[in-house]
Amino acid sequence: MLNALRYYWMISKGYRLRPWRSPYLQWRMETFFGAEASELDARRFFHLIWRERARMRRFIAWVSERRRDQRHSRIS
Repeated sequence: MLNALRYYWMISKGYRLRPWRSPYLQWRMETFFGAEASELDARRFFHLIWRERARMRRFIAWVSERRRDQRHSRIS
């Protein structure tokens, strides 16, 4: 859960109270979900996130792993 909040906080800068309007998040979701994620409003955004929460959880875990690897590679 902490990883998901950290990721959300980083990618939603400037759009934290309305993430469906973030250009970066729109691009990321269209890449991840395809045409279904184009032209999202609040209702469709939350419906998609809720329906695909298992996939999102795996994606967040992958992002966390990548960040951890990057930190360790900079230290070494």
